[in-house]
Amino acid sequence: MSTAQSRVKRERKRSREIFERAEKVLVGGVNSPVRAFRSVGGEPLIIERGSGQHLYDADGNELLDFVCSWGAMIVGHANPAISEAIADQARRGTSFGVTTELEVELATFITRAIPFIEKIRFVSSGTEATMSAVRLARGVTKRDFIVKFEGCYHGHADSFLSQAGSGLATLGIAECPGVPAALAALTLNVAYNDLHAVERVFLQHKDKIAAIIVEPIAANMGVVPPQTGFLKGLHEITKKNGALLIVDEVITGFRLHNGSVQELLGIEADLTTLGKIIGGGVPVAAYGGRAELMDHVAPLGPVYQAGTLAGNPLAMRAGIAALKQLEKPGLYEEMTQLAGKKLRGCQALRHQAIRQIFPRNARSGRIFGAVTVRGCFCFCGPHLPGY
Repeated sequence: MSTAQSRVKRERKRSREIFERAEKVLVGGVNSPVRAFRSVGGEPLIIERGSGQHLYDADGNELLDFVCSWGAMIVGHANPAISEAIADQARRGTSFGVTTELEVELATFITRAIPFIEKIRFVSSGTEATMSAVRLARGVTKRDFIVKFEGCYHGHADSFLSQAGSGLATLGIAECPGVPAALAALTLNVAYNDLHAVERVFLQHKDKIAAIIVEPIAANMGVVPPQTGFLKGLHEITKKNGALLIVDEVITGFRLHNGSVQELLGIEADLTTLGKIIGGGVPVAAYGGRAELMDHVAPLGPVYQAGTLAGNPLAMRAGIAALKQLEKPGLYEEMTQLAGKKLRGCQALRHQAIRQIFPRNARSGRIFGAVTVRGCFCFCGPHLPGY
């Protein structure tokens, strides 16, 4: 038996007991639906601790983590620098409700890495960031409609819960009860990678659309890359029609390189949302853009947004510690090599499985890879254009 196999007890008695208790006091036993595993089968995990690339469940099983807290843990679990920063800040105070220099420092790290973001507002979740960016776009343009793409997920704010990806797709929820029809009607869904559909929507709702919000690489309906010219086309359409382009980089920000994926794709959005990685595993997100737009946000402007824990010092310290490490020369190249190694292994295993199941059609289906960190974006082929 290998060392890796010996570390997996395959016993989950304590995990089951904990989940049974959880079901009595938490909705579905979880605080986010996908954790219940209902769409994929199997038993929900109960994690006790993490270290590096591994998680350890309540029964002591060691698990190799390819999810990494849905992308936030780019430098691994219990990273020493991040852990020490959080512990030190906890001794100094965990929340003050007023501004600290830490907020300025993290904002400076971000704006230095993404120069077209001139000003930032920190919030506590990706949903809060996208919701606030849309409100700002509506406030600036004095328009009500927004355009989003089928299968893209931008959080659970009411405006985003139709034909969305992520948990809604895996749970088979097409429309979410509780969202007023009048509000849902202000969200116009079009197919990802379909510029002609976007142009038609703008013609049908002339001078009424405030913004387009898009994932630069769609990562909540599988992973779908933008077709050549798609994102640049969106930018041109919004500019021509007096609307704003919001690029949701809660997932892609600081993932493919030290900064925004927009730099790699040749665009600069009016507003950008960030999350996950910028908090080093502690709840934090942000939205930002050109100063002329961000200055419409209170207290400088009339577009209101606030939060007691926005810019929380624990989150700021964790984010600073994480982003400092991402400036290390060669780090992303090393992660690209690791991603490629993982991808090649996945391709070999998949090909072997196909040959066993379909011996006469062993070449059906392909896996395409793209750079990411601690794992790889996999594009199921042939390349799917959308939802």
